[in-house]
Amino acid sequence: MAGRHGTASRPQTRIRTGPQLDCHRKWEVTPMLTDSYGRVATDLRVSLTDRCNLRCTYCMPPEGLEWLPKPELLTDDELNRLIRIGVTILGIEEVRFTGGEPLLRRGLPGIIAAATALSPRPRTALTTNGIGLDRMAPALAEAGLDRVNVSLDTLRPEVFEKLARRRRLGDVLDGMAGAAAAGLTPVKVNAVLMRDINDDEAPELLRYCIEHGYQLRFIEQMPLDAQHGWRRDTMITADEILDRLSAAFTLEAADASTRGSAPAELFYVDGGPATVGVIGSVTRPFCGACDRVRLTADGQIRNCLFAREESDLRSLLRDGATDDEIADRWTAAVATKLPGHGINDPTFLQPARPMSAIGG
Repeated sequence: MAGRHGTASRPQTRIRTGPQLDCHRKWEVTPMLTDSYGRVATDLRVSLTDRCNLRCTYCMPPEGLEWLPKPELLTDDELNRLIRIGVTILGIEEVRFTGGEPLLRRGLPGIIAAATALSPRPRTALTTNGIGLDRMAPALAEAGLDRVNVSLDTLRPEVFEKLARRRRLGDVLDGMAGAAAAGLTPVKVNAVLMRDINDDEAPELLRYCIEHGYQLRFIEQMPLDAQHGWRRDTMITADEILDRLSAAFTLEAADASTRGSAPAELFYVDGGPATVGVIGSVTRPFCGACDRVRLTADGQIRNCLFAREESDLRSLLRDGATDDEIADRWTAAVATKLPGHGINDPTFLQPARPMSAIGG
């Protein structure tokens, strides 16, 4: 939904303006990834792999998926180049590394270090299931990673195994603690509630996160599973999440004017300062303020998780294109971004690629 974003508000010229006070941002690049509704993409989600070491029911079948062949994946050098173009030419301000499971990507600290060495320096984050994060957190922090998002849907081992089809809950909790100890803060926790499986755990999850200093965000289940088994009538909605939390806590909505392009609606818990977020991607879409663009592990630009079209940058890279030629195609791709994800339209079709292949 375009809303008040119907006209562009930023210039689309590639210019750098004077020195900045922040030593990490010596130059400011004017954002130019603008779509026809005036939204400007400054947040790049980079998928590093489609592989994952869990088999979450809302993402993939028990046997897993057919992974992308290695020659189709971007190399470290190719990833670094595209991120550099995005940051230094196109005005990307934040880079989020995703997957699949990005901790499975060999060379991850080097990829992060290359991004944080750029000028201007982008903010960086990593979305992970947390397995192995306790061991890798110090190296990621040393590489310059700012913070992490960790997926955690339950605190009960038997429910974790039912949802993820693996007995790894302890590893996830250790990963979150390791990230906090390494300074990758704030540690944000992403939780999906599934009806009759873990939908009674909302208060329990919130108490745990508050006690450990984590920031919890509940996310409505989205139609991105490889099995195409998502059903609207079984999805736990944002309203239901808030009802479950309100039974145990006093919630007060934060000032909506400070939300900006953030996907989560924030609520103070029992007067604050702790907060909880609810991301109502389906029932409370925030497409009108979207500032995200996605790069898949095989070098395709996607304007939305639910896009059915992609723009190929990998071929340009491997055919010897210049930085400006790549930037021009990237700019043209974002210009075609649709006004919304269309989930609530009767003609909506789930994208062929599942979440693990797209990147979160």
